[in-house]
Amino acid sequence: MGSVSLKIGDGTARFKRATLCSSAINILMLFSVITTNLFALYAFNFSPDHRLNNPFRHPHKNISLISEQVSLIIKQIDSSQRKLAQMEKQLLGYDTLDLSRPNLAAELKLFLQHHQLPLGKDSRTGITEMVASVGHSCEKSADLLSQYMSYKVSGPCPDDWSLAQKLILKGCEPLPRRRCFAKTVPKPGLTSLPVSLWKPVNDKIVTWTGLAMGNGGIRIGFDIGGGSGTFAARMSERNVTVITNTLNVDAPFSEFIAARGLFPLFLSLDHRFPFYDNVFDLVHATSGLDVGGKPEKLEFLMFDIDRILRAGGLFWLDNFYCSDDEKKKALTRLIERFGYKKLKWVVGEKTDAAGSGKPEIYLSAVLQKPVRI
Repeated sequence: MGSVSLKIGDGTARFKRATLCSSAINILMLFSVITTNLFALYAFNFSPDHRLNNPFRHPHKNISLISEQVSLIIKQIDSSQRKLAQMEKQLLGYDTLDLSRPNLAAELKLFLQHHQLPLGKDSRTGITEMVASVGHSCEKSADLLSQYMSYKVSGPCPDDWSLAQKLILKGCEPLPRRRCFAKTVPKPGLTSLPVSLWKPVNDKIVTWTGLAMGNGGIRIGFDIGGGSGTFAARMSERNVTVITNTLNVDAPFSEFIAARGLFPLFLSLDHRFPFYDNVFDLVHATSGLDVGGKPEKLEFLMFDIDRILRAGGLFWLDNFYCSDDEKKKALTRLIERFGYKKLKWVVGEKTDAAGSGKPEIYLSAVLQKPVRI
């Protein structure tokens, strides 16, 4: 996940603005140097009595004067550094949402917390932390955003699709992830491809307060961290359309996937998935699901996966690497909170390739999302 985070800034508006920030830094630093030299020159040449020819006649007064001037210079430098840091945050788009404002939902504050990059400072961009993936225009609709993030954790999500759409139309996108279960309603009677392309949709399988589907064939899927798109290619041979989420980490994966006639989605795992609720028949994920070993990040991600997967749909966890048995237990506890039916659950071990003798633990599972009323 560390390498993923380091690639996020390539070519975006955020880091293009860094040029302006660098110019501001240079101007302020030049001003500070000139001011420091002027004050130093003034301190060493100033005499309380111009009639005195010997500047060392009153050494205690001179030392006191110099100390005062140095203290003033230090205060000005500190003030400039604080202003510079604030300008840098504004130019980079940081902290546009004031988390100290009253009546702000606790879930929103938790989601917006910054996280340090796993590998430390990025030498190219100077960025040291990951900023929460919520639209900065949300500041203009902070009250609505707080209302959107007010819900019971691990409970049913409010029926507020109209509120979410209002925020999006106001430029507040992407919306933050939520830790609640999207409402689902069973939708029997779905047909497979290609009949489903032209068959009229029954009103009984459409809900105007939030889409949901019941059991049906696998037609569309989402592959998280799909690399070169091999999973999507294999599913395409079975007439299943799969969108592959990937980043160009050490290779042009997105271009390669597109060249195969498949659909790449260039998106980091810190973003809310740009799909409506309950639309996918299948979500496939491998070890790329591990978001830097952050338990709270994985929890937000799992709730987002649950949101886009329809009732009766399948969540396929394919050879997920667990560094130790404790991590496997923590992941198991998290998955069991969602109440999925375990169609397949296999835990395997193999010897560490580095020769340490420590076993590597892998978890593979096929889980079916339940219907929640």
